[in-house]
Amino acid sequence: MFHHDDELQYEVEVAEPDPQFAKMLQQAIGGAEGEMRVALQYMFQAFAVPAEKAEMRQFLMETATEELGHIEMLATAVSKNLEGASDEAREAAREDAVIDEMMRSGQPRQALSSGLHAMPVDSNGVPFTGNYVVASGNLAADMYANIMAESTGRLLATRLYEFTDDPGMKDMLEYLIARDTMHQNQWHAALDALGEHRPVPNSFDQDKENQEFNYTFMSTAHEEREDPEQPWTQGDAPDGKGGVQQLAPAARRR
Repeated sequence: MFHHDDELQYEVEVAEPDPQFAKMLQQAIGGAEGEMRVALQYMFQAFAVPAEKAEMRQFLMETATEELGHIEMLATAVSKNLEGASDEAREAAREDAVIDEMMRSGQPRQALSSGLHAMPVDSNGVPFTGNYVVASGNLAADMYANIMAESTGRLLATRLYEFTDDPGMKDMLEYLIARDTMHQNQWHAALDALGEHRPVPNSFDQDKENQEFNYTFMSTAHEEREDPEQPWTQGDAPDGKGGVQQLAPAARRR
């Protein structure tokens, strides 16, 4: 069960409405890096957590609910950037100023289909898809997916930050970027708390793997190349269960 409060998680203000920026903000709502993705991702991951790991289920659900609040913040930002057009645009297009500005710099559907409000789409107007959601049923695999999701989400937010001079939008994005920082750290901490988990899944008996290839970096070059002496071609594997080596092209083709 969810409980909603009319107060935003963090206040959203827009000094100068900007339909073009509203269009860009849609990526942070319904895009592959957006808040709809992580909210549903953490929620469906939580649904799969067994009863004996109740603290992990709560952990995921609390973050999923926080992400729902981020969607609300961004939807508010989109609406505030779409409401009303600049005086210049009104003078240029007279009675159709908002539509004219939307056609030139925003998404016409936001005027035609949603009455100048946010939609569950990305910045190109493509509807959100559940294909973005990763919920494998394996906690370690999901934590890695969550780190990636928060990393790309933070990258998107920092890029949006560079595209606006509006102090209110910068303030909102500074908050969202800060939360992405925390979420990256908490998923890393969750991985550490899981203990031994590599390779994922670690429940499979590694003795059944082909032992010739399970810790071998395969060079795909046609000609022989010297070992670059990098961590992925020599030394101990990060999981501590084998020593990595490079497989030469000739050996690979036999």
